[in-house]
Amino acid sequence: MTVDRMLPTAEAHDLLDLTAELATRELAGKVDDFEARGEFPRDVLRTLGRSGLLGLPYPEADGGAGQPYEVYLQVLEILAGTWLGIAEAVSVHTLSCFPVAAFGTPDQRKMLPDMLGGELLGAYALSEPHGGSDAAALATRAVADGDDYIVTGSKAWITHGGRADFYNIFCRTGGPGARGISCLLADATTPGLLPQAPERLMGLRSSAPAQIVLEGARVPRDRLVGAENEGFAIAMKALDAGRLGIAACAVGLAQAAVDYATGYAKEREQFGKPIASFQGLGFMLADMATQVSAARALLLSAARLKDAGRPFSIEAAKAKLFATDMAMRVTTDAVQILGGYGYSAEHPVERWFREAKVLQIVEGTNQIQRMVIARSMTGG
Repeated sequence: MTVDRMLPTAEAHDLLDLTAELATRELAGKVDDFEARGEFPRDVLRTLGRSGLLGLPYPEADGGAGQPYEVYLQVLEILAGTWLGIAEAVSVHTLSCFPVAAFGTPDQRKMLPDMLGGELLGAYALSEPHGGSDAAALATRAVADGDDYIVTGSKAWITHGGRADFYNIFCRTGGPGARGISCLLADATTPGLLPQAPERLMGLRSSAPAQIVLEGARVPRDRLVGAENEGFAIAMKALDAGRLGIAACAVGLAQAAVDYATGYAKEREQFGKPIASFQGLGFMLADMATQVSAARALLLSAARLKDAGRPFSIEAAKAKLFATDMAMRVTTDAVQILGGYGYSAEHPVERWFREAKVLQIVEGTNQIQRMVIARSMTGG
């Protein structure tokens, strides 16, 4: 990936070099096989965890790497440029560690070293079959029963569903709306927590989500994360950071498409010269590269706000919106530049095109991002 980077420390430079090396050695030769078979690459994630890449933005005292978000997002970008399924898995796992890292009890926090080291893989169970964008209307309910909560309901589109070791289950413990929601930390072995078959997707087949059915699942009450009925705030704070992760994935995917399309256009000859020399295609490549650079700048600007402890949620929404719409445009143009070969599975641009679409949907659809941004502007 040919990108000049400005990083805060020499350690960050070394970290990105390590990531690029791992992407070449551990990811590049496996992605097509795993995607074709729809197999989840759990061992690859363990390798990344043992290399320190699954706990990057968390404190070293908790087992993380203590890296700024600005650096973590550039790691995601590199991973996404090779294998989006892995980058998205890293982003979701990092998101799944947030509730315990930020709100967990001392006993819950004892799990953090294994979470951040990748020995325990996490899932974030907020969406439901009848409620995606309207998360505050979730229907899964937890009722106190002695030392346990009994949880009943269904969760949908859960990344790592059926593969995770722990789940953040957002459920209703109080009245209607956002004020009645709590977060429970449930082990994968919890009786009554029943993962369903993975969804059949147009892209991200190696990391397909699954529905989780909860049939009277018993979760100990000491697994309540944060205060009862205050879980919605935890969910939203996690998603603010998660949107930056998805934006970074979009930038990495689009950069890969630009690099590949440029290389192809320089080698492919028509009418006696490389097609890159034709102004129509040259302008397409210029626009693609400019859009990627603009998205990266917006993303890193939001990350620096987060690193400085300043409000960043609106900037995260802008970054997620712009970067993922950009990735859809850029991968579409990459297919067009390759012509018929762009539609062939012999070249990776058709996979990137399919994968870009999901980034406009996950971690809040882009219509929701526009609503969030507009309300911040109008006081709605």
